[in-house]
Amino acid sequence: MRFQVLTIVGHAPHPLTGGLGSAADRLAEVVETGVAAERLGFDAYAVGERHAGPFLSSAPTVLLGALAARTSRIRLLTGVTVLAILDPVRVAEDYATLDQLSRGRLELVIGKGAETGHFDLFGLEESLQWEYQAENYALLRRLWREERVNWEGRFRPPLKGVTTVPRPYAGRPPRVWHGSATSLNSPELAARHGDPLFSANAVQPRAAYARLIAHYRERFEAYGHDPRTAHVGAGSGGLFIADTTQQAVTRFRNYYEARVRQTHKPELEGKPGYNTPFRTVEEAVADGPHLIGSPQQIIDKILGYHQVYRHDLQSITVDSSGLSLPEQIEQLQRFAEEIAPAVRAAAPTGLWDAAPAPERPPRH
Repeated sequence: MRFQVLTIVGHAPHPLTGGLGSAADRLAEVVETGVAAERLGFDAYAVGERHAGPFLSSAPTVLLGALAARTSRIRLLTGVTVLAILDPVRVAEDYATLDQLSRGRLELVIGKGAETGHFDLFGLEESLQWEYQAENYALLRRLWREERVNWEGRFRPPLKGVTTVPRPYAGRPPRVWHGSATSLNSPELAARHGDPLFSANAVQPRAAYARLIAHYRERFEAYGHDPRTAHVGAGSGGLFIADTTQQAVTRFRNYYEARVRQTHKPELEGKPGYNTPFRTVEEAVADGPHLIGSPQQIIDKILGYHQVYRHDLQSITVDSSGLSLPEQIEQLQRFAEEIAPAVRAAAPTGLWDAAPAPERPPRH
């Protein structure tokens, strides 16, 4: 198993105290957490992208650029790049620049985004989100693999003889994962292109994500790709480690339940992927995707997910638990020392052991 730290750079008042730090301090925390994650031996650090709601992640390329300058080994991912609303030419330019700055450490996780407001913000129709996603990704792939690209599609002006610069580092396009939360569209697109899948695993019960991953694996092989290369990542609802499960429940209860009330979206009631069904901390520990409890309980929970998902990469989040930056880094250290070694030993993976295999066209 490989391990990643993810932030979507939330910036909302503390649900218990009402406190809210400055934007500058919050962004600085993101960079310092990434530096700590590298020092502690995590494999990757990911920054999300949001254009609506209480977040400061509208410019992940800027944050990842700062992280590229402060780190030297850790892989830098997105979580997700909202490709459905972006110009693929600009995405190709921006992220190839980051790939060069980091000397090949960049990987993208693309998706249509977890917020609905960004389609109106960018003057796009939400009903066409999957069409935007498929077309934009098809163009991005060509821009990173070809020079003098000629292109004509539905949603942007045609291109004639375009070569984006800079080119990706070492002549190889960054690996692209497909973020998957509620729809079969992303697993299908990932399978078609032979790309890895990243399951959100953040809000819904396990069975909902297992369905998406199973579809991905079935279609990946049907398209003619080697099933051994069908890599899967999985998120988590948040991390809180204590010496015992009872200590974790006692210390985290008030924050968790206040946070659920704060983030509840009544207008999206009943729509999968937006409101958690796990309203109490006991429900979150027992059945939710949160990693709350003793080190052994968290080890068992991750390995339980691995039995179902067979995933290669586990993502954790520490900045959604109301903790100060030193407390977050302490949580990361405990995870790195008390949890990660046991999970790595029990769930080995070949992800990132070598360069990606040569691409082959899908079998239609």
